[in-house]
Amino acid sequence: MQRLALPAASDVNLLTRLLARLQPHFDIPLRLALWNGAQHDLGADPLVTVQLAGPGALRYFLPPSLDNLAEGYVNGHFDVLGRAQDVVDVASRLAQVGVPMRGRFARLLTPLRHDRARDARAIEQHYDVSNDFYRLWLDEAMVYSCAYFPQRSETLAAAQAAKLDHILTKLMLQPGERLLDIGCGWGALALRAAQKFGAQVVGVTLSKNQHALACERVRQADLGGQVEIRLQDYRDIDEHDGLFDKITSVGMFEHVGLDHLQSYFAKINALLKDGGLVLNHGITSTDPDSGSCPLGAANFIEKYVFPNGELPHISQVLKDMQSAGLEALDAECLRRHYARTLALWSQNYEAQSQAIRAIVSETTYRVWRIYLAGCAQAFAQNWVSIYQVLACKGGAGEALNPTPWSRAYMY
Repeated sequence: MQRLALPAASDVNLLTRLLARLQPHFDIPLRLALWNGAQHDLGADPLVTVQLAGPGALRYFLPPSLDNLAEGYVNGHFDVLGRAQDVVDVASRLAQVGVPMRGRFARLLTPLRHDRARDARAIEQHYDVSNDFYRLWLDEAMVYSCAYFPQRSETLAAAQAAKLDHILTKLMLQPGERLLDIGCGWGALALRAAQKFGAQVVGVTLSKNQHALACERVRQADLGGQVEIRLQDYRDIDEHDGLFDKITSVGMFEHVGLDHLQSYFAKINALLKDGGLVLNHGITSTDPDSGSCPLGAANFIEKYVFPNGELPHISQVLKDMQSAGLEALDAECLRRHYARTLALWSQNYEAQSQAIRAIVSETTYRVWRIYLAGCAQAFAQNWVSIYQVLACKGGAGEALNPTPWSRAYMY
């Protein structure tokens, strides 16, 4: 959706009158505080106040897509007062309303072009975030993926431990088995697999920060004989170095790309022993055509959070698995679990806002604040989903599928 730029401060009176005319069409608990002191409530009992720095800030409300609103906030064109979840709820409702672009006002508007340098800076600011930043709002194990709440009431830490155990139990991981963890993060799953299940683990990551901390955590746990953390692309793992009994991929395949999913699963298949199991845990689109999420949020996420990320529909995941030689045995939707996980992360983030602002730039602080709360909303509204898919090598014969005939063993 194209964003529009307002001309200058000379049109303050026109803009004020326009907002007054539009007000009856809204019923959103939002207060717009303009740069000239005027205030306009777009609904009764505002829960959120947006303080606009100048006339140019209004371009991010025209049209009011989630992309435009998030970018305006992240780049400091307006401040937002209110709970993060209320902010995202109000933004979602505003994006659903839309604003008519007719008459004299429409003729005042001109297209706003993207600035490559600004885009590049925004991405750099995001990916230079430190381990200390994540430590402030994740659980102690620093698990940065969807937790699992079997009773719904678990703490974040307990739910993350339950998620790791849920994955490793589905895989029927046994002592001495060789496990590959693709996208191992800070090593929480690798450590759990070694400590509780007795596995020999290889974890791979492309993040230098994650690699350094994961290696340190392995050393502190005295698990150097069981766990190896590599700074390596999974595509560079050579099957001639030894195949794996079990493979996990948690929160990684979103970065693979729709056109490369089949080759991704084919590589996993090539690294898996006969009778081995793989569990792929990843975010999916709710659009059957693997499209983006609604209300114009995709561009913001693409620019600031996950460059080049693409979400497949679960049907495409299963199709590409089959095409790559893997047989899907079980698919479990954890959408509600991720909505809760993200809501808890967002709450932690709000509670640690002062400490976070002390170690990151204001832009980075705003990106992650709106991203975490916005993603909680997206999962809660079923705009996006997430699945764990358990699979084995395809083909005839009992030897290729070692799982029991009932799924009761998972629980």
